[in-house]
Amino acid sequence: MSSEVRAPRMRDEPSIAHLDADAFFASVEQAQRPSLRGRPVLVGGTGPRGVVAAASYEARSAGVRSAMSMATARRLCPQATVVVPRFDAYSAFSARIMAALREVTDAVEPLSIDEAFADLRALTPGPDGWPGVARALRERAVDLAGVPVSVGMGRSKLVAKLASAAAKPAGVVVVDPAEEDAFLLPMRVRSLWGVGPVSAERLERIGVRTVADLRAQPLDTLTMVLGEAAGTGLFRVARGWDDRPVAETRERKSAGAEHTFESDLHGRAQVAAQVPAVAEQALARLERHGGAARTVTVKVRFAGFSTVSRSVTLPSPTADAAALVEAAGRALDLVDLTEPVRLLGVSFHGLSEHAQLMLDLPAGALGAGRADAAPDGPAADAPWTAPTTPDGEDTAEVRPVARRRRGRLRHDDAVPGLDVTHPEHGRGWVVRARDDGRVAIRFETAATGPGRQVVVDPEVDHVELVGALGPDGTEVAPPVEDADPSA
Repeated sequence: MSSEVRAPRMRDEPSIAHLDADAFFASVEQAQRPSLRGRPVLVGGTGPRGVVAAASYEARSAGVRSAMSMATARRLCPQATVVVPRFDAYSAFSARIMAALREVTDAVEPLSIDEAFADLRALTPGPDGWPGVARALRERAVDLAGVPVSVGMGRSKLVAKLASAAAKPAGVVVVDPAEEDAFLLPMRVRSLWGVGPVSAERLERIGVRTVADLRAQPLDTLTMVLGEAAGTGLFRVARGWDDRPVAETRERKSAGAEHTFESDLHGRAQVAAQVPAVAEQALARLERHGGAARTVTVKVRFAGFSTVSRSVTLPSPTADAAALVEAAGRALDLVDLTEPVRLLGVSFHGLSEHAQLMLDLPAGALGAGRADAAPDGPAADAPWTAPTTPDGEDTAEVRPVARRRRGRLRHDDAVPGLDVTHPEHGRGWVVRARDDGRVAIRFETAATGPGRQVVVDPEVDHVELVGALGPDGTEVAPPVEDADPSA
């Protein structure tokens, strides 16, 4: 009986917004590389077993999707330009997008690097009503970040998120409570978070294809077919019942742990033996705050209470525990341990919800990934939270995109998409490394307009690997690199 589930108290205005950047990684690449605008762009691993992290709309029109193997994507769209992810650039653009939301409310709940909810209940709409608020919010985000975004608004997080999906690309959809049924009921159930392939197949067997079909099902039928949690959750979703608040959060910048020993440790072997245990505590906290990190810092306090910290920065964010613990060991190697040690700490910085988007797929997985597959699960708990990493991604093999992102360019470092500078040609980006030992580079920025491609010899031409530019055209501050033990 439907009376077994009570309707929550819902707000009477569409004052929850969901802002979502469109094809975010690829859009940043097109914004910063003028020659890529209007052309298909794939962001991801460039090797034979690479994964697509993002595809521009031009590439999507050819059937390419995120989390697809790069080999499959290249077959579908052979004219696409492939570049590796640049998280320093994406983080800078993300900060501008989130700033647009925080200009109007403190109640902002980021879901990932490129999307967030915002509670705008405290605002008083102008003559254009809530649609005017949504348009102004979208325009401000585009003005600050320079990449396309879509905004959806509704009286719940459920409807706001579905509305932003309906607004893509670069649009606005506001669903008034009075129009909610007209918006929800025609939708395919596969559009709902929590309805994955298995759930969709089970619902198909009982004739449920749309949200209207779903609403027509009694609660006991849904719980029998899907289980108690999932069935109850979808019973609520079908009626637009979602009273979850926007959880105001600020980006956490680090996660770590430290331990003071009962007696001082003497010598490198004793201290190094404690790194895994302290790192394990830090990893547990990392999992609750982003899941991935790029910089690992070790803190050592000596018996005389002097303290030293050393850091190691990885080529890209990773959630791989072994890689992070190994990096902590490397950071400890930079510390002079001639004095007794009373405290050891391990912390992770440069936190991200996107871990190793450029990694290779495991053997045999080529062509198996899918971008639109939402996992089945208990819809009652968190059915509408977007995944923060591509479906089908496997981090069993950790292979960074490049070994170095700073210093003089070498042929082995010349991965497509990396930022470089040349004393004569200025800033540009690596197009490809040629078999003859030379490197093709296109020299251009957002400010210069489309640039020309030049082939250089890294052994002769002095080309430097540099950091990415932010939306304002200034170089993003580099992360803390491997520390100099003499510093």
